[in-house]
Amino acid sequence: MPHLLADAPVSRLPSRRPAGRSRWAAHAPFGVVLAVAAGLRIVTMLGYRPGRVYYIDSYEYLGLALHLRPGTGFRGIGYPLLLRLFLPFHSVPVVVATQHVLGLATGLLIYALLRRRGVPGWGAVLATVPVLFDGQMLQLEHAVLSDTLFLFLVVVAVVTLMWSPGRPSARAAAGAGLALAAAALTRSAGLPLLLLVLLYLAVRRIGVRRFAAAAVAGLLPLALFAGWYRADNGRFALSGTDGVALWARTMTFADCRRIQPPPDEAALCPNGTRQDAASEYVWDPRSSLNRVRGGAAANNDLARSFALRAILAQPLDYLGAVGRDVSLTFHWTPARHPRRVTPAFGFAKGRWAPVGVPPSALRTLSSYDPGATGEYHSVEPYAAVLRAYQYPAYLRGPFLAAILLAGALGLRRGGTLLPWGTAVTLLVVPVAVLDFDHRYVLPVVPVACLAAALALAGRPGERRVRRPSGDPRR
Repeated sequence: MPHLLADAPVSRLPSRRPAGRSRWAAHAPFGVVLAVAAGLRIVTMLGYRPGRVYYIDSYEYLGLALHLRPGTGFRGIGYPLLLRLFLPFHSVPVVVATQHVLGLATGLLIYALLRRRGVPGWGAVLATVPVLFDGQMLQLEHAVLSDTLFLFLVVVAVVTLMWSPGRPSARAAAGAGLALAAAALTRSAGLPLLLLVLLYLAVRRIGVRRFAAAAVAGLLPLALFAGWYRADNGRFALSGTDGVALWARTMTFADCRRIQPPPDEAALCPNGTRQDAASEYVWDPRSSLNRVRGGAAANNDLARSFALRAILAQPLDYLGAVGRDVSLTFHWTPARHPRRVTPAFGFAKGRWAPVGVPPSALRTLSSYDPGATGEYHSVEPYAAVLRAYQYPAYLRGPFLAAILLAGALGLRRGGTLLPWGTAVTLLVVPVAVLDFDHRYVLPVVPVACLAAALALAGRPGERRVRRPSGDPRR
């Protein structure tokens, strides 16, 4: 070996230290961006304390974390497991701080994959901006809600599958399957995403061993949870509200004169109660499902049967309702859906007491964090910074539409199908099975930006590798 080094021209020997410095220097712009994004999250922690706890969602998550069991409502077990992990700290601020770190990690994963796939540094940095700097992302990270965890798990799965330019290894396939299983246990939209990703891997013919690794890692945790659910609730299922959600979706168009349901389902027909959003029918005590004996909780199977019958009888009406609600994503001014809510720009000035929260829910909160009272307040001058920041730092609907369109341009060349398909699935599925919500749009953003960056880079399916002149492999 020494004689080989002696024969080599000194000028051609690479200097490891300068090369290392050069490598890190190439990532300096992203380092600055990440540092600024971290600073914004510190300002958020200082400006709004201790963290946003929403009724009903946050309290139910905390209750499931304290007493681990499969929930019968709309809340999955994935997020309570994360809350349980941090239970020894007994601190809501620790939870939201962790979620802010997950937000930063999401941006880092996107940047790392794009650079690995040969996207120029400026393009990779630009693709992370909506994830790292959008005001809505900051708000969700700062709340005791499952959205940040779900978003992170989806990005982990996509990045893991795309890390190798060719076919993913069996280990990568298993890791992605496990991440998607965790996402499915966190939010119900993760289940169709898992099934579509498995279909994608099958069509790509990645090999029996790799596909089996992804399928087992993705489906086995769900089967185990369904068994736990059966032991606790008497049914082999992942949720006790999927039928209720789909029934609510059909209430915006169902016409029982066309559906002609059997007598037991006819009680679920529209009864004259009108709401401006499908999800409102779930909570309205006047809606037909909530007036049936046992209510929604006892009639999930009946509600599912009615909903499927309605969709088969009125497929065009169903598609029209879904299409109209999906289109709300692309409004310039955030659509109020339902009209009773303010969909964006939630950083305000004041102190918010837990109005209408029952004592049992407050006891649940204090059991998790003895110092928490349910009150949430702004602290100046940090909150003033965020109040001014949130208006320009909002990804408007037409910009998201442009990002999705840019990602679609790369489909013909290949390489963007997985992230772009994931984005579209996350956009459409929540609306198709229940309703539109601005919260549900945010997981679309990182994978849509990933697809757009790969498409605009020109060769999304390949990693660009520069070879020295004279290399015979060129």
